[in-house]
Amino acid sequence: MDTHHADARNSVETRSEGDVRIVVMAGEFDMDGATELRTALDPVADGVARFVLDVSGVTFADSTALSIMLQPALDRPVVLAGEIPNRLARLLEVTGANRAFAVAPTVAEAIVLDVPPRRR
Repeated sequence: MDTHHADARNSVETRSEGDVRIVVMAGEFDMDGATELRTALDPVADGVARFVLDVSGVTFADSTALSIMLQPALDRPVVLAGEIPNRLARLLEVTGANRAFAVAPTVAEAIVLDVPPRRR
């Protein structure tokens, strides 16, 4: 399944490799531009064991986008792939959300990364 959604400020591309959903994010993500991201990161998506988010193209993300990114991490691994832009890295650090995600340098590595189960 390959899908691509874009508005004037951002784009979200999704594809699956087995039970891994890969979401490529690019542009600005805020309350007004998060609908496609919310759909791509559906926390109750059937058949998805892991989400891989390629965030290297994110130029802005607010608390709405962060909340959407965190939702699937409650029940399954979410791995951030690629170089994390400074503004997003700062948001993750300030909020402590960086502890909710595994990180890998590439999408290919994120797909196979051994992620320990989360303790609740």
